Amino acid sequence: MPDALAQLWNRIADIPHIGLYVSIAWFAYLVLLAGWIVLQKREPAATLSWVLSLAALPYLGFVIYFLLGPQRIRRQRMKRIRARSRLGRAEVSLARDRLDECVKLSLLARASTGLEPSAALRPTLLENGAQTFPALLDAIAAATHHIHLAYYIFEPDRTGTALRDALIERARAGVRVRLLLDGVGSGRASNRFLKPLKEAGGEVAWFHPFRVRLLRRPKINLRSHRKIVVVDGRIGFTGGINITDDQDERINPAAYRDLHLRFEGEAVRGLQLTFLEDWVYAARVALRDARLWPELPTGGVPALILPSGPDSPWESIHRLHVEALHQAEQRAWLMTPYFVPGEAARFAITSAALRGVDVRVLVPRRSDSRIVTAAARSYYDELFAAGVRVFEYRPGMLHSKALLVDHDIALLGSANFDNRSFRVNFELSVLIHDTGIASALERVWDGYMPDSVEIHADRRRAPWWRRLAEAFARLLSPLL
Repeated sequence: MPDALAQLWNRIADIPHIGLYVSIAWFAYLVLLAGWIVLQKREPAATLSWVLSLAALPYLGFVIYFLLGPQRIRRQRMKRIRARSRLGRAEVSLARDRLDECVKLSLLARASTGLEPSAALRPTLLENGAQTFPALLDAIAAATHHIHLAYYIFEPDRTGTALRDALIERARAGVRVRLLLDGVGSGRASNRFLKPLKEAGGEVAWFHPFRVRLLRRPKINLRSHRKIVVVDGRIGFTGGINITDDQDERINPAAYRDLHLRFEGEAVRGLQLTFLEDWVYAARVALRDARLWPELPTGGVPALILPSGPDSPWESIHRLHVEALHQAEQRAWLMTPYFVPGEAARFAITSAALRGVDVRVLVPRRSDSRIVTAAARSYYDELFAAGVRVFEYRPGMLHSKALLVDHDIALLGSANFDNRSFRVNFELSVLIHDTGIASALERVWDGYMPDSVEIHADRRRAPWWRRLAEAFARLLSPLL
């Protein structure tokens, strides 16, 4: 075999003007690839990162970009006129100065999502799987008409089996169960595992399953990271907790630390509409059932449902993070497992700190991605220079994704503080104006502090090779 390869190489080398031909071929490849990427009209830094990264991979770069490159999703969005008419405005009872800020955020959310501002009744912050899964199972057990679930990860382990069996019981009782799973994140949930649910009458659909079709770009890189549960159109759950033993500390002592939110009232309609749009898109089945939209009690605390994804150019979650940071007056505390901010988000954080706001960032000491951890640390010096305090959670994986602003604004959901969540994945977050939820989020933060270490600007200088690795990881930030 080595001899055959050597002979082939010699024959190629003997071709007259082979160097010129290779140079022309590489130049043509580079022009075509650069043209394709530039026409996507992404941020210049991201565009240059892709071009420079793939320029050194002749022809293979086309395959990589074809499989993993950014792409927009064009899909028929459900008509929202009827849904909007059912979304009542929140009865705001805030001080006048805070009311003005609530209106600004509401206007931005409405313009970027198409959803009207709403209100949440009895919002409850749930910490980790030990609080989330029992609340979820209780709501499912009481369902009478329908249960809608969308998850990025649904594992066939103890936690997943318990939830599946609860859904089977309700399906056998005549409740319509619809389960939407991400085609990559829930890849271990086999047809065998889900077959009993289907046999009981439940429906299962896959969001962007892995398929390779001739001349059609697969959607490997576009995942649905959303976690949505809607019970009877009256109770909603969302946040960052997936269905897995890895997020239940009762089963796994090293479980991820994460947050979820339960609420009722008119804000549930925003979750319902987001789920149904995803369901129609993935299952290709229209749903026209008036009982999906029951009459709901009015009132509650102002709540903004923020779906975001590559099917919209407005990056609603990104924009609301940036705007909330710009409005911060006393404090802005951010917790995220992946901290890889773009320019706008980085400016918002450092600007808040420079004008005297108490800005803090809490990240895991080691996330489940070494390159993301390295990229995050490359931003520390800039944060320190602006006056931002940085903390690292040491025991395990901090998976909580939340922003606490002043005494009454809390933004939490599935989105990390990085380019992938803001621009590539389908995400969902909720922004709530409520001192109760803000206080609960503050208590969660305080609970993390004994196991966290503050990183200081005068920390021991890292070895050169580690600083070099962080610098290279930062170059990949637009792609992470």
